[in-house]
Amino acid sequence: MSGGPPVMHAACVQLRSGLDMAANIAAARELVREAAGRGAEYVLTPENTAIMDEDKERVRALCGTMEDDEAVRAFSALAAELGIFLHVGSLAIRPEDAPPGDRRMANRSILFGPDGRVIAWYDKIHLFDVQLGGEEKEHRESAHIRPGSRAVMASAGDVPVGFSICYDLRFPALYRALARAGALMLTIPAAFTVPTGKAHWHVLTRARAIENAAFVLAAAQGGTHENGRRTFGHSLIISPWGEVLAEAADEPCVIDAPLHMERATDMRRRIPVLENERDFSPPGV
Repeated sequence: MSGGPPVMHAACVQLRSGLDMAANIAAARELVREAAGRGAEYVLTPENTAIMDEDKERVRALCGTMEDDEAVRAFSALAAELGIFLHVGSLAIRPEDAPPGDRRMANRSILFGPDGRVIAWYDKIHLFDVQLGGEEKEHRESAHIRPGSRAVMASAGDVPVGFSICYDLRFPALYRALARAGALMLTIPAAFTVPTGKAHWHVLTRARAIENAAFVLAAAQGGTHENGRRTFGHSLIISPWGEVLAEAADEPCVIDAPLHMERATDMRRRIPVLENERDFSPPGV
């Protein structure tokens, strides 16, 4: 990826994670290997890659810190084995700096380099506290997850990558900050509900790509999970022009595409949304 604008062969792994962490890791490992076999240099997995369980005490008992978590160790070894950038969309991690009595976990996205080392990690900032009604019960992510407080960007070779997780998708200021910091690729691992996915998934992911002139990788959970929860699937790879370059249905699978970064830099030259943006006073001020 040197000697000119980089080209990143990227892939999204779509999963249907269940209650067995070892089985989930094995399923993800198989699909990540498939992605690497297709030539992918950068592979993104969904939110909650290692486990989907409504029993948060059981999740907490299974997860560890960055130093001793089973999934962190497994995916670090896999990245090194395959020599790829492996971006695990999110894992439940025990924060090392949690104050006494705070049992909340972090919903953490982790990027491993081709040597297996952690390049960067991001804790989900916007937590899914909603009351959808209908087939969906109330969701209160803040009851068991500690929110992050910082935006994160990292370099995958020559490609600057911005991090986010699922519900962050509804907060465009985060993506604008990442684009202003230089991100050409925005990652959106998710476990979207079916009702919100049908209504908003495509339009929001495409909007984030278009308004920031950036590629979007959106790896998702899909289908009916072991615990009965249903997720929307439809993992996407989107161009800076808003074109869907690759899309899944709702089955576990791999989608991939070569991403020519000059498309992002060229669009930012032709439609300079970052340069043309101006500060303004809010209404009534």
